[in-house]
Amino acid sequence: MDKKYEVLKLENQLCFPLYACSRELIKHYKPFLDELDLTYTQYIAMMVLWEHRSVTVKEMGQYLFLDSGTLTPLLKKMEAKGLITRKRDQEDERSLIISLTDEGEALKERAVEVPVKLAQCVRLTPEETGELYRLLHKLLG
Repeated sequence: MDKKYEVLKLENQLCFPLYACSRELIKHYKPFLDELDLTYTQYIAMMVLWEHRSVTVKEMGQYLFLDSGTLTPLLKKMEAKGLITRKRDQEDERSLIISLTDEGEALKERAVEVPVKLAQCVRLTPEETGELYRLLHKLLG
C-alpha cells in the first residue's frame, strides 16, 4: 500500500479499538441487564437518576453525551415501565424534568450487583482499569 494511505488502515485508527471494546463491553452487560429488564442505555440513564434523583433532559444529555432525540424515546419507554416520571418544569415549560419513581429507586438494590459481576469479565488489574478510565475521560474532555 502507498505510504500516503497508511493513515486509512483500520489498525492505525484510535477510534476502532475504542468502538470495538465498547461494543464488547456492552455485550457483557446484556445478561446482567436482562435480569433488570433494562437496555444498556436505560441502565446508564438510571445510574444518573440513582445519583441525582431528578434531572432535566438537557442535564441527562450532558451526563450521558446523548442528544434529546436519542433520549426522548428511551425515557418514554422507561416511563412506561414505571421507573421514571417526565414532567414539564413549572418555571420553564421548555424544560422536561425526569424523576425516579419508587419502583425506579427500588431497582437500584438489584442493580448494585451489575458492576461487581462485570468486573469479573474484564481482564484488567484495578490499576489498569483506573488508568484506562483516566485516559478515556481525558479524551472526552
